[in-house]
Amino acid sequence: MLEKNFDPKSAEPRLYAQWEESGLFAPREDASETYSIVIPPPNVTGSLHIGHALNNTLQDVLARYHRMRGKAVLWLPGTDHAGIATQMVVERQLAAAGNVGRRDMGRDAFVETVWKWKAESGGTIVRQLRRLGASCDWSRERFTLDEGLSAAVRKVFVQLHKEGLIYRDKRLVNWDPHFQTAISDLEVEQKEVDGAYWHFAYPLADGVTYEHPVAFDEDGQATEWETRDHIVVATTRPETMLGDTGVAVHPDDARYSGLVGKSVILPITGRRIPIVADDYADPTKGSGAVKITPAHDFNDFQVGKRAGLAVINVMDQYGRIKSSTFDDFSFGHRAEVDGVQMADEALTGEAVSEAIPADLRGLDRFAARKAIVARAEEEGWLKQIEKTRHMVPHGDRSGVVIEPWLTDQWYVDAKVLAQPALKAVEQGDTVFEPKSYEKIYFEWLRNIEPWCISRQLWWGHRIPAWYGPNGEIFVAETEEEARAQAGDLPLTQDEDVLDTWFSSALWPFSTMGWPEKTSDLKRFYPTSDLVTAADIIFFWVARMMMMGLHFTGEAPFKRVIINGLVRDEKGQKMSKSKGNVIDPLEIVDEVGADALRFTMAILSGTRDIKLSKQRIEGYRNFGTKLWNAARFSQMNECERVAGFDPAGVTSTLNLWIRGELTKAERATSAALEAGRFDEAAQALYRFVWNVFCDWYLELAKPVFQGADEAAKAETRAMTAWALDQTIKLLAPVMPFITEELWAELGKAGAPRDEGMLLGAAWPELPDALVDAGAEAEIGWLIEVVEAIRALKGEMGVATTKPPLTFIVPEPATAARVERHRDLLAGLARVSDVAVADQAPSGAVSFVAGGGAAALTLAGLVDVAAERARLDKEVKAIEADVVVFSKKLDNPNFVARAAPEVVQEQRDKLAGAQADRARLEAARERLAALG
Repeated sequence: MLEKNFDPKSAEPRLYAQWEESGLFAPREDASETYSIVIPPPNVTGSLHIGHALNNTLQDVLARYHRMRGKAVLWLPGTDHAGIATQMVVERQLAAAGNVGRRDMGRDAFVETVWKWKAESGGTIVRQLRRLGASCDWSRERFTLDEGLSAAVRKVFVQLHKEGLIYRDKRLVNWDPHFQTAISDLEVEQKEVDGAYWHFAYPLADGVTYEHPVAFDEDGQATEWETRDHIVVATTRPETMLGDTGVAVHPDDARYSGLVGKSVILPITGRRIPIVADDYADPTKGSGAVKITPAHDFNDFQVGKRAGLAVINVMDQYGRIKSSTFDDFSFGHRAEVDGVQMADEALTGEAVSEAIPADLRGLDRFAARKAIVARAEEEGWLKQIEKTRHMVPHGDRSGVVIEPWLTDQWYVDAKVLAQPALKAVEQGDTVFEPKSYEKIYFEWLRNIEPWCISRQLWWGHRIPAWYGPNGEIFVAETEEEARAQAGDLPLTQDEDVLDTWFSSALWPFSTMGWPEKTSDLKRFYPTSDLVTAADIIFFWVARMMMMGLHFTGEAPFKRVIINGLVRDEKGQKMSKSKGNVIDPLEIVDEVGADALRFTMAILSGTRDIKLSKQRIEGYRNFGTKLWNAARFSQMNECERVAGFDPAGVTSTLNLWIRGELTKAERATSAALEAGRFDEAAQALYRFVWNVFCDWYLELAKPVFQGADEAAKAETRAMTAWALDQTIKLLAPVMPFITEELWAELGKAGAPRDEGMLLGAAWPELPDALVDAGAEAEIGWLIEVVEAIRALKGEMGVATTKPPLTFIVPEPATAARVERHRDLLAGLARVSDVAVADQAPSGAVSFVAGGGAAALTLAGLVDVAAERARLDKEVKAIEADVVVFSKKLDNPNFVARAAPEVVQEQRDKLAGAQADRARLEAARERLAALG
């Protein structure tokens, strides 16, 4: 006999150990059809968060489902070396222990230390995924820095370089002055901060003046002008003015049309810079004139390219103003010869530090800002300080303000690689689910920029490039090959490592052994599905598409399933600072993994998943409901019968549950095939709770308690069979409780021909198991009982037993009444079931099951009190209707609010209107009682 309750704390570790020992996580060798999916590799530094719980639950549901369908399933796990995150963790540990920093240790010693940390602490998230129930093939676990993947990375780099698709260039990057490295857009966090626009007057060169409008009429036409010998620009970053090489105005801005081609004198430096026309300047913002600093702003860099402006870098890698001419040449990747670093001939312009006042050289950028503003105020060219709150980019790891910075980096020609990736989705080789996410994919690839792939770190794939004494570059997979190319030249390897996303872009095929032609690559590539989040469609999905197509000739996956973002119950993003983070491991400790997994699945159909602990606890009750149903079946001696064939049952009840189970299997299978996890979970919930437990087992009770032994035996066998099939259907979503039930229920009755549930076959029930007659018969009974229950609830007499009368029923209905008289009386809680020509006096009529009926409620209802209650509820509902309608009638709300927010209001309005209609119908019925 089952224990009273399922205990996930003791059962889950035991069951997971059994799964691993069984070897069933590995692909079966005898299957002709395959299903493969690669895990989005979590950072090796990471711990399981709620986003991981969602993403990996959905992957595991797919893996378990297809495994039960008899396919050879490969769910390939692994972790990402997470360059900047891992390096930061280890550096902090070194500092906390009082050890020397990495630069004092030297590269080799530091990297060795990181490997030791990885061996000791890098497996945390892998262990946590096991607690979630992830059925990955751990024997194939990969790491983005393991030997095989490192070889693949080097090969890809060298081949792309040979093809001219990897090259070095001097461009702007997101620069983190704390870590002294370029970082990706994904590692940049925009924070709203207090700041200011400082309005500076740049004097016009050569004594030029112009008439600037200062007053306007109602139509916006200038009515007064003043003569100016300067042009006003505004900036939130005064320190960058040291690198200004132009001022831009809009070509259609009449105020400045006569100044285009003229020059201004840059304050402080005295440098002469041109005024150029460019659409980037917005005449409606500020003065309409914009200072252009190509080396320190991404938009300015593009303006500078169009206008042919000089590019002057005025900061060093620490975010300080340059302090010597050597700073112009001190950063890059030139080789050292006899301890001297060679100059980079590609640097644009003259050495600029000599033009920077001595009192600014070497200052931190924010100290320089204060000094420049103070000087502007003192010299009279500060015209205005405008306080503002604005978004400023910060490093998500370092927390410091990111500096757009001009430096030498390695780039991938992403535009060339993007074309096949675009075509693959356009022609349907790879599809997105939901399809709407294709728009994000297309938009990014069609406007793609060169991809910066070098990082100034020590932990990662070191760039396979070596430099000769005069800047010669030799790219090769090994140092031996590079030396063969270089001859007798002394070589130094590039100090940088590759962007973590570079190795991750190779993940689907490198993890299967590429460039070797392995059996896994042949059997499981391309993969079937990728499950991931929308925010990395461009950082990861698109890049995997580009690399997979370029190096294998095939798109790396057939379908991309995008999961939503988990938010708190109010729809706010979870963050530690808000205190609204839900820790999935705490949830697993409290209620078990199954409740969390089912919640993730059933809520997965929206872009923003509103999650609360109460909701998860509610789905724990769903597991309890199933457990109790199994206990009930045991108490009523429901056991498997050898040779039982559901096609041979005869009772209407068993014909009905057989058909309902078949429909549930169809709905669940179709939803999982389509990647609609929410629809699958809803179908399972409805069948288990509303159909099997609430109706079938309730309707079976009289059979179990009756004297008809043949009916009892058939219903016991059907219950055992249906429970087995139900457990199978639930297994992909709730694997722990179903595996436990499978094992415990397997101890009684005829032996199964299947072992663990993990390796059992998915139910495939034929359409012939649906019996229309039984569906109509039991459907009628359920409809009538539910109508009576609802009516009694509305009238406030739910606990009473009024008489029930069917009014002039059709012959078929009258026969049903007679067949189910006892069930109606018991399930609907009525004192009597009768048939009459008209409704009795003091009765409330209703329609259900295709006919009219009445409940005699005279004397059971306090009419005045009930009328007052209904009036109060209707008034409250009408107020809600007004609020929701007012919002939806506002065109600004409908146009500007997120689609899901608008839909939420529409759903609330529809619900309120339905409640109002129900209450008004109850008031009308009440009138019949006087």
